[in-house]
Amino acid sequence: MPLAIPSPETGVWNLGPLPIRAYALLIVIGIVVAVWWGSRRYEARGGARGTILDIAVWAVPFGIIGGRLYHVITDWQLYFGPGGSGLAGAVRIWDGGLGIWGAVTLGALGAWIGARRAGVLLPPVGDAIAPAIALAQAIGRWGNWFNSELFGAPTDLPWGLEIAEQFRPNGYADVATFHPTFLYESLWLVAMVIVLLWADRRFSLGHGRVFALYVLLYTCGRLWIEMLRIDSANTVLGLRLNVWTSILVGIGALAYLVVSSRMRPGRDTVLVRQGAPDSRDTPEVG
Repeated sequence: MPLAIPSPETGVWNLGPLPIRAYALLIVIGIVVAVWWGSRRYEARGGARGTILDIAVWAVPFGIIGGRLYHVITDWQLYFGPGGSGLAGAVRIWDGGLGIWGAVTLGALGAWIGARRAGVLLPPVGDAIAPAIALAQAIGRWGNWFNSELFGAPTDLPWGLEIAEQFRPNGYADVATFHPTFLYESLWLVAMVIVLLWADRRFSLGHGRVFALYVLLYTCGRLWIEMLRIDSANTVLGLRLNVWTSILVGIGALAYLVVSSRMRPGRDTVLVRQGAPDSRDTPEVG
């Protein structure tokens, strides 16, 4: 047999009566890394210690709920179609299934609430945590490997991913190796982290532009990775729904980058929301 990436034999380890699921564990690790590194970056930009953690208390649960809602809504037939797993399956988040667009949308709402309560402006927070979010995603994507899910089309490349027959889609019973789209996306996200750090230093990005660049780069990568996938998905005009979402969101991020750079060049000097209790101690960024 040619070289290939093996799939894990299990994605769950039992510590007595407690099941430890790789998918959930990797998401938790990603969240911890994002909060820790995002906090360091925010403090380095002049933010108060503990602010990112206070915001994460709101952003993380909102993001998880949003990610699950997006997945269930866009793949509703898996749960509420013929033979679907029903409401019980829809809430079993540990089985996999988080839509990044729902996570970003509701996560941003939670972050806005947290930032309001902390009395700080949201764009500088987004700029500080953008590389950390990308790294968290790169970690979390390996959960798809443990779940043997969201792989791409068949391939004979040396880095093809072995998928057990019970996890292969209909019509692919005789195919053993597939494109490891989880690996492609994870590597793309790591490359994004490097680009975001470079661009932030090189151009002194601010006013939400680091976060917008993160969104733009992610949509570019997600676009071609999504085209490789063969799992069932709803389509619009022959294209997967996530392809259209990537196109529209990417255009929006690019427009924000262009308009924002013209209207508000340079990096933020004010991080605290005007009128907030701590506004008298407004930190500045050099």
